[in-house]
Amino acid sequence: MGEIVLVRHGQTEWSANGKHTSYTDLDLTADGELQARAVAPRVEKRQFVAVVSSPRRRALRTAELAGLTVTETTEDLAEWNYGKYEGITSATIHETDPDWWLFSDGAPGGESPDQIAERIDRVLEKVRPLLDAGDVALIGHGHALRVVGARWLGLPAEYGGRLKLGTATLSILGFDHGRTAIDTWNAPCG
Repeated sequence: MGEIVLVRHGQTEWSANGKHTSYTDLDLTADGELQARAVAPRVEKRQFVAVVSSPRRRALRTAELAGLTVTETTEDLAEWNYGKYEGITSATIHETDPDWWLFSDGAPGGESPDQIAERIDRVLEKVRPLLDAGDVALIGHGHALRVVGARWLGLPAEYGGRLKLGTATLSILGFDHGRTAIDTWNAPCG
Protein backbone atom coordinates (compact mmCIF):
# COMPACT_ATOMS: atom_id res chain seq x y z
CA MET A 1 0.00 0.00 0.00
CA GLY A 2 1.36 3.39 -0.98
CA GLU A 3 1.49 6.57 1.04
CA ILE A 4 0.34 10.13 0.42
CA VAL A 5 3.23 12.57 0.59
CA LEU A 6 2.16 16.13 1.32
CA VAL A 7 4.51 18.94 0.29
CA ARG A 8 3.70 22.49 1.32
CA HIS A 9 5.04 25.09 -1.10
CA GLY A 10 8.15 27.09 -0.29
CA GLN A 11 8.14 30.54 1.22
CA THR A 12 6.53 33.50 -0.56
CA GLU A 13 6.74 37.14 0.43
CA TRP A 14 3.30 36.91 2.02
CA SER A 15 3.90 33.64 3.87
CA ALA A 16 7.10 35.14 5.30
CA ASN A 17 5.02 38.05 6.62
CA GLY A 18 2.09 35.97 7.88
CA LYS A 19 -0.38 37.26 5.29
CA HIS A 20 -3.23 34.97 4.27
CA THR A 21 -2.68 33.96 0.64
CA SER A 22 -5.24 31.98 -1.29
CA TYR A 23 -6.13 33.14 -4.79
CA THR A 24 -3.31 35.72 -5.05
CA ASP A 25 -0.78 33.96 -7.27
CA LEU A 26 2.65 34.74 -5.81
CA ASP A 27 6.09 33.46 -6.74
CA LEU A 28 8.49 31.87 -4.29
CA THR A 29 11.10 34.06 -2.65
CA ALA A 30 14.78 33.18 -3.10
CA ASP A 31 14.59 31.42 0.28
CA GLY A 32 11.43 29.64 -0.88
CA GLU A 33 13.28 28.30 -3.91
CA LEU A 34 16.07 26.99 -1.67
CA GLN A 35 13.46 25.35 0.58
CA ALA A 36 11.79 23.71 -2.40
CA ARG A 37 15.11 22.34 -3.67
CA ALA A 38 15.74 20.84 -0.23
CA VAL A 39 12.61 18.68 -0.67
CA ALA A 40 14.20 16.81 -3.61
CA PRO A 41 16.47 14.48 -1.61
CA ARG A 42 13.54 13.53 0.63
CA VAL A 43 11.35 12.39 -2.27
CA GLU A 44 13.79 11.27 -4.97
CA LYS A 45 13.71 7.56 -4.08
CA ARG A 46 9.93 7.31 -4.11
CA GLN A 47 8.04 6.01 -7.12
CA PHE A 48 5.01 8.28 -7.47
CA VAL A 49 2.04 7.01 -9.44
CA ALA A 50 0.60 10.55 -9.35
CA VAL A 51 1.72 14.03 -8.38
CA VAL A 52 -1.29 16.27 -7.89
CA SER A 53 -0.78 19.99 -7.36
CA SER A 54 -2.65 23.16 -6.70
CA PRO A 55 -2.55 25.26 -9.87
CA ARG A 56 -0.92 28.22 -8.08
CA ARG A 57 2.58 29.17 -9.23
CA ARG A 58 4.08 28.74 -5.76
CA ALA A 59 2.95 25.11 -5.62
CA LEU A 60 3.93 24.27 -9.19
CA ARG A 61 7.37 25.86 -8.78
CA THR A 62 7.91 23.94 -5.54
CA ALA A 63 7.11 20.69 -7.32
CA GLU A 64 9.47 21.56 -10.15
CA LEU A 65 12.37 22.46 -7.84
CA ALA A 66 11.74 19.32 -5.76
CA GLY A 67 12.14 17.23 -8.94
CA LEU A 68 8.49 16.16 -9.04
CA THR A 69 6.63 15.91 -12.33
CA VAL A 70 3.08 17.12 -11.82
CA THR A 71 0.56 14.75 -13.42
CA GLU A 72 -2.54 16.79 -12.56
CA THR A 73 -3.50 20.21 -11.22
CA THR A 74 -6.76 20.83 -9.42
CA GLU A 75 -8.47 23.79 -7.80
CA ASP A 76 -9.55 21.35 -5.11
CA LEU A 77 -5.98 21.59 -3.72
CA ALA A 78 -5.88 25.39 -3.85
CA GLU A 79 -5.51 27.21 -0.56
CA TRP A 80 -8.51 27.94 1.66
CA ASN A 81 -10.29 30.93 0.09
CA TYR A 82 -9.79 33.75 2.60
CA GLY A 83 -12.27 36.09 0.91
CA LYS A 84 -12.09 39.51 2.58
CA TYR A 85 -9.11 38.38 4.65
CA GLU A 86 -6.87 37.83 1.60
CA GLY A 87 -3.50 39.53 2.18
CA ILE A 88 -4.25 40.29 5.83
CA THR A 89 -2.47 38.84 8.86
CA SER A 90 -4.26 37.09 11.70
CA ALA A 91 -2.98 39.79 14.08
CA THR A 92 -4.74 42.47 12.03
CA ILE A 93 -7.94 40.43 11.86
CA HIS A 94 -7.88 39.93 15.64
CA GLU A 95 -7.87 43.71 16.16
CA THR A 96 -11.54 43.77 15.08
CA ASP A 97 -12.50 40.13 15.66
CA PRO A 98 -10.38 38.82 18.56
CA ASP A 99 -12.04 35.40 18.68
CA TRP A 100 -11.80 34.63 14.94
CA TRP A 101 -10.25 31.29 14.03
CA LEU A 102 -10.18 30.23 10.40
CA PHE A 103 -10.68 26.55 11.17
CA SER A 104 -13.98 27.06 12.96
CA ASP A 105 -15.24 30.36 11.52
CA GLY A 106 -14.08 30.26 7.90
CA ALA A 107 -13.52 33.53 6.09
CA PRO A 108 -16.08 36.24 5.26
CA GLY A 109 -16.65 36.24 1.52
CA GLY A 110 -14.51 33.10 1.29
CA GLU A 111 -14.91 29.47 2.33
CA SER A 112 -16.39 27.83 5.38
CA PRO A 113 -14.75 24.81 7.03
CA ASP A 114 -17.43 22.59 5.45
CA GLN A 115 -16.72 23.96 1.98
CA ILE A 116 -12.98 23.31 2.10
CA ALA A 117 -13.61 19.88 3.64
CA GLU A 118 -15.81 19.06 0.66
CA ARG A 119 -13.01 20.00 -1.77
CA ILE A 120 -10.39 18.06 0.14
CA ASP A 121 -12.66 15.03 0.36
CA ARG A 122 -12.86 15.02 -3.45
CA VAL A 123 -9.06 14.98 -3.66
CA LEU A 124 -8.74 12.13 -1.18
CA GLU A 125 -11.51 10.15 -2.86
CA LYS A 126 -9.68 10.47 -6.17
CA VAL A 127 -6.19 9.56 -4.96
CA ARG A 128 -6.94 6.88 -2.39
CA PRO A 129 -7.51 4.11 -5.00
CA LEU A 130 -4.15 5.03 -6.58
CA LEU A 131 -2.37 3.97 -3.39
CA ASP A 132 -2.82 0.33 -4.43
CA ALA A 133 -0.23 1.06 -7.14
CA GLY A 134 2.21 3.25 -5.17
CA ASP A 135 2.76 6.65 -3.61
CA VAL A 136 0.91 9.86 -4.42
CA ALA A 137 2.26 13.37 -3.81
CA LEU A 138 -0.02 16.31 -3.09
CA ILE A 139 1.60 19.72 -3.54
CA GLY A 140 -0.30 22.54 -1.93
CA HIS A 141 -0.72 25.14 0.77
CA GLY A 142 -0.58 25.38 4.54
CA HIS A 143 -4.20 25.56 5.60
CA ALA A 144 -5.57 23.32 2.85
CA LEU A 145 -3.00 20.61 3.57
CA ARG A 146 -3.78 20.82 7.27
CA VAL A 147 -7.37 20.03 6.34
CA VAL A 148 -6.07 17.10 4.23
CA GLY A 149 -4.46 15.73 7.40
CA ALA A 150 -7.66 16.09 9.41
CA ARG A 151 -9.91 14.64 6.72
CA TRP A 152 -7.52 11.70 6.17
CA LEU A 153 -8.12 10.81 9.81
CA GLY A 154 -11.89 11.19 9.37
CA LEU A 155 -12.00 14.35 11.47
CA PRO A 156 -13.78 17.63 10.73
CA ALA A 157 -11.79 20.38 8.99
CA GLU A 158 -11.52 22.23 12.30
CA TYR A 159 -9.01 19.66 13.55
CA GLY A 160 -6.60 20.78 10.84
CA GLY A 161 -6.06 23.85 12.99
CA ARG A 162 -4.22 21.62 15.46
CA LEU A 163 -1.74 20.45 12.80
CA LYS A 164 0.96 23.08 12.38
CA LEU A 165 2.59 23.10 8.93
CA GLY A 166 5.64 25.13 7.90
CA THR A 167 6.73 26.08 4.39
CA ALA A 168 8.43 23.41 2.27
CA THR A 169 7.77 20.70 4.84
CA LEU A 170 6.98 17.07 4.22
CA SER A 171 4.13 15.11 5.78
CA ILE A 172 3.25 11.48 5.11
CA LEU A 173 -0.18 9.93 5.38
CA GLY A 174 -0.45 6.18 5.50
CA PHE A 175 -2.11 3.32 7.29
CA ASP A 176 -1.75 1.45 10.57
CA HIS A 177 -3.40 -1.99 10.59
CA GLY A 178 -5.60 -0.93 7.69
CA ARG A 179 -6.73 2.34 9.26
CA THR A 180 -5.69 5.79 8.13
CA ALA A 181 -2.80 7.26 10.09
CA ILE A 182 -0.28 10.08 9.99
CA ASP A 183 3.21 8.65 9.66
CA THR A 184 5.11 11.96 9.56
CA TRP A 185 3.95 15.54 10.04
CA ASN A 186 5.59 18.92 9.37
CA ALA A 187 9.06 17.47 8.81
CA PRO A 188 11.55 20.12 7.70
CA CYS A 189 13.53 19.28 4.59
CA GLY A 190 16.41 21.73 4.91
